[in-house]
Amino acid sequence: MPEPVRAGERIFRGIPVSPGVCRGKILVLGKPNGDVLPRTEILEEEIPVELKRFEQALVDTRHQVLEVQRQLSEGLGANDAAIFDAHLLVLEDPTLIDEVNRLIREQKVGAGYAFQQVVEKYIKTLSSIGDDYLRERATDMRDVAGRMLDNLVGRETNLDLRNLTEPCIIISYDLTPSQTAQMDKKMVLGFATDIGSRTSHTAIMARSMRIPAVVGLHHASHEIPSGTYVLLDGFNGQIVVNPTDQTLFEYGQLVKKRVSLEEKLRDTIDKPTVTLDGIPVILSANVEQASDTEAVLASGAEGVGLFRTEYLYINREVLPNEEEQFQAYFQVADALKPSPVIIRTLDLGGDKFLSHLNVPQEMNPFLGWRAIRFCLQEREIFRVQLRAILRASVVGNIKMMYPMISGLDELNQANALLEEFKGELRKEGVPFDENLEVGAMIEIPSAAIAADSLARRVKFFSVGTNDLIQYSLAVDRLNERIAHLYEPTHPAIIRLIKMTADAGAKHGVWTGVCGEMAGDPVLTPLLLGLGVTELSAAPGAVPQIKYLIRRLKMTEARELADFALNCESAGEILARCKKLTAQVAPSLFENLAP
Repeated sequence: MPEPVRAGERIFRGIPVSPGVCRGKILVLGKPNGDVLPRTEILEEEIPVELKRFEQALVDTRHQVLEVQRQLSEGLGANDAAIFDAHLLVLEDPTLIDEVNRLIREQKVGAGYAFQQVVEKYIKTLSSIGDDYLRERATDMRDVAGRMLDNLVGRETNLDLRNLTEPCIIISYDLTPSQTAQMDKKMVLGFATDIGSRTSHTAIMARSMRIPAVVGLHHASHEIPSGTYVLLDGFNGQIVVNPTDQTLFEYGQLVKKRVSLEEKLRDTIDKPTVTLDGIPVILSANVEQASDTEAVLASGAEGVGLFRTEYLYINREVLPNEEEQFQAYFQVADALKPSPVIIRTLDLGGDKFLSHLNVPQEMNPFLGWRAIRFCLQEREIFRVQLRAILRASVVGNIKMMYPMISGLDELNQANALLEEFKGELRKEGVPFDENLEVGAMIEIPSAAIAADSLARRVKFFSVGTNDLIQYSLAVDRLNERIAHLYEPTHPAIIRLIKMTADAGAKHGVWTGVCGEMAGDPVLTPLLLGLGVTELSAAPGAVPQIKYLIRRLKMTEARELADFALNCESAGEILARCKKLTAQVAPSLFENLAP
């Protein structure tokens, strides 16, 4: 909502997704075409014509997407152009295509109506999932569906952003990846949308194109008319309508500070991650697909601390076979060697299920059939993945960990299967790393409490703080009514992490953190002080974490941890964390907003 700040000014606050400041006139784009096509009945003899029209629209849309991908690849590189692979997969999805053809034949309806009915069902399913990454894939499907419908009904597409006549700032209800790819940086100074998140492909592309961007502004596209002069702040996530001279001056100072900080972070990327008093820390990155390796290398991370393999499985009808998985794991490990790559075995379940599995609805899916529990029962799926990981381990830098281990029995079962599949590969003469290191994720309170027993049978621990907090505090952070109870600095969470690190140290097992706590610089000293020796965060967060660690003394971190372990208030612990980090790295935390 807008809020008055200075005479004549209004501020709209949203989510910052691409840094930078720009100012200029607004161009408001209309809401993406979401018209519901009327049900059009066809005659029996018209069915072949409609099937042919649908087939031709698939071909035409594929050509359009490939052209956008080609242009993006030339402008930004293959890594960013790979975003449109998801669009191509939609156009090649045999289940979707068969279902549309079936509707045309059985219900005798037009191709446009049939396609919209099927694709809206897909979009609705993806949009309802709790996982941010998967929810954003609904936007990709909506993007390619819009192209398909345009081709099917012969309507003109929305404004072509390649043909703007003067520089402007785009505001829209939403922007598809296709629209973002069209942007001419000379003409589009920045953009903002009413909806969206940091994980959307549109946001990712904005960062790659270095266009300042803000999302999640709610109603800005309805309340700010075209031609209005605004300042867009991609650092703090806000739009200032009719900024005063004083505001413009202050933002000039902000830009200078930010440029200075970015230079400092760039200077840090190639330097070792070591505290001021000489204690080394392993700083890794989280990835979701093989193409993420470029971002890992650019961030200054020391390898991958979490490879989320479930993204090889979801949003598809056919399971990835052993060879496909082997290639993906091998590609990442080979690109990053000799730095370690930690592969998490399949973490399906909860809110991430294969679309073709007949999974009964569960009352409490996050407490149900998921992760290691799923894999131990679906042995053939687990077998294919473990064999692929073992084969890729010949690179020499792969480690593996099991998610959602609740106790010793599950760990022993998983390790027994691993040994069985190692035996298969030996008989087949297929090479693998006989010394592959295997770890366990600590995401459930029972695992932290049983860490002493687990540590005797693994090489490392990786604390998944997102689930550990959720399970320990009984808080669903997606539930707005109780999200405020999701407290990473809750005394119970602090003690569970400490318990895990101590158990690991006792048995020569190192402990890392790969949840969101690891990507928050404010909490970095606390985690290190508790005995964590490895942090794994999104590539974009790595430079800030490294910058802070290089200005921190481990003695300060341990003093902070001692305070936290003897404190009864999550708020007081967080306040002490903020105080220390502001002292050691003020440029990261000073209030840079005017």
